[in-house]
Amino acid sequence: MRVALSTHGCRLNQAETDALEAQLRQAGHEIVATAEEAEWVVINSCTITHQADADARRAVRRAKRDNPSARVLVTGCYANADPEGLAALPGVDAVLGNGDKARLEEALRTDPPRPDGAWVSVSSLRRARTMTPLEPARLRRRSRPLLKIQDGCNYRCSFCIVPQVRGPSRSHTLDTVRRQVATLVEQGAAEVVLTGVHLGTWGRDVRPRTRLSELVAALLPELGPARLRLSSLDPHEVDDALVQLMADHPERLCRHLHLPVQSGDPEILRAMRRGHTADEFTRLCTRVLAAVPGVAIGTDVIVGFPGEDEAAFARTFDMLAALPLAYHHVFSYSRRRGTAAAQFDDQVPPATKHDRSQRLRALSEVQARQFAQPFVGSTLDAVIEPQGPEGATAVTDNFLRLAIAAPRRMLGCRTRVRVAADARSATMVE
Repeated sequence: MRVALSTHGCRLNQAETDALEAQLRQAGHEIVATAEEAEWVVINSCTITHQADADARRAVRRAKRDNPSARVLVTGCYANADPEGLAALPGVDAVLGNGDKARLEEALRTDPPRPDGAWVSVSSLRRARTMTPLEPARLRRRSRPLLKIQDGCNYRCSFCIVPQVRGPSRSHTLDTVRRQVATLVEQGAAEVVLTGVHLGTWGRDVRPRTRLSELVAALLPELGPARLRLSSLDPHEVDDALVQLMADHPERLCRHLHLPVQSGDPEILRAMRRGHTADEFTRLCTRVLAAVPGVAIGTDVIVGFPGEDEAAFARTFDMLAALPLAYHHVFSYSRRRGTAAAQFDDQVPPATKHDRSQRLRALSEVQARQFAQPFVGSTLDAVIEPQGPEGATAVTDNFLRLAIAAPRRMLGCRTRVRVAADARSATMVE
């Protein structure tokens, strides 16, 4: 059967799509690039905002427009948020929940759906205790495979729908993660990226209870020629042991932390129900920067959260400007039905959110250049990724993304590169 896969949203969804692709290939299906070639189109959806829902619906319409005979299956977070609505959507033939993704191959082999609706399998995740059994995959097109080691979230940030569609926090055991990392390394992965819905809570549900830093310490000796990178961590989840590991093992553990702060205003952070304060974020960044030379620290920021006036935004801007961050990802707050913040008063006008986003993005561009400049002429550890049909990008351990002229045989390989004078490109080191 010919199957086209489309991923929306976060790295976790991408990791799951990669695993599903490998599963389908192993079962004898052919993976194709477009809906026109496909018998089935699988859309792994996001539901973090209403815009994400709209994107999934557009993807369904586009698939049916491009190939009216193709059947469409929607899985992912939107499937858990509104399975009935999706099942009733014209063009949707099957709906598969996050907890049911391992049944994808079975779903594709089902008879055509009933005339009155789509085939639906969406299990409740409210009391889930184990993760969906998907094995990681290193695909040829992905130089730095994503390894999902945790799912779900026990927190209740007022703007976030994720706990409702992903269930409670649950982790793979240390032995399972160790085995899966070994598999990826044996398959030739030059870098493994650990990811999860709430990565910093990994291990809290396993027995004996284990910290993420303990997992990292156990993995480092077994990486062989590969290196390890961590995806997003909430600031209050970074302990001293993890910082020390990054300082002691820069050749194995990438000097890169992504720490979503969301706001620099105390009142807004409280309204968001975040687990850290702006002062704690600043102190953590200062500590990490002192302990790990060359480390890249990035963050996420939400602008226009209900009640954010100009003074609150200024506190966020000033906090970020005072830190030598490598980048920040800026998001405009979007009301999400089913979250506490959707009912808050003092919603911020769209034009104001747009203006604040533009100001923070401009700051991020300045800080990114300032972060990269000291590395001009330096030799750094990098993995070579494909960029378009012919180009390539060197991704350094401290997350500089540098254009590079590299032979095709080097794609997916770990090597040394020298940062060019423009701080945006690099050359191979012989």
